[in-house]
Amino acid sequence: MSTSTPPVPIPLLIDLPNELTGPRVRARPYRDSDAPVVAAAVAESRDRLTASDMPWVKEWDDPNQGAIFVRRAQAKWAAREEFFLGLWDRATDAFIGSSGLHRIDWSVPNVEIGYWIRDALEGKGLITEAVAMIAAFAFETLRAQRVRIRCDARNSRSAAVPRRLGFVHEATLRNEARNLDGSLRDTFEFGLTPSDFQQARADRWRAFLSS
Repeated sequence: MSTSTPPVPIPLLIDLPNELTGPRVRARPYRDSDAPVVAAAVAESRDRLTASDMPWVKEWDDPNQGAIFVRRAQAKWAAREEFFLGLWDRATDAFIGSSGLHRIDWSVPNVEIGYWIRDALEGKGLITEAVAMIAAFAFETLRAQRVRIRCDARNSRSAAVPRRLGFVHEATLRNEARNLDGSLRDTFEFGLTPSDFQQARADRWRAFLSS
């Protein structure tokens, strides 16, 4: 029995939503006015993000980085190159953290979800909800055929997110990257396909999606 090959989408012709909404989290593209609050959240969480070997943190030494980041995110969103999303608490409208879809291969499409949360809001399940929403956006709007999450093998909190959502732990890439101090580290890679997504949405994702 043959199976049909999904068509390759034309990125610039995809209509994008203004925001994604879950029970507790709202995710939306960045606006110019977001720059100060993002900068404040990075500053608040800097020690933990640095300890997690996120190399982009050092860019925020520049006092203009908030405005630069927001403008760059807007340009990449418009060009369909990357989809940076600010995360906001629906109840308080407080900035939670950042996520999005990166390293997009439109020929598949194959996308990677990245995320971070500010210190004060760790451990509340907000990032898990955001990742579920963003993965659903990738599959349903962008017609992704694979969604992946990569993280430092030592970062148990980060790895717990894809595991909780039913992503398959496909690989442990040994000596795959260097820490900020130059030492080598392993990377976990998790993946989800459309069939995995349909099962997860009907089962364990019910608490994380509005519908």
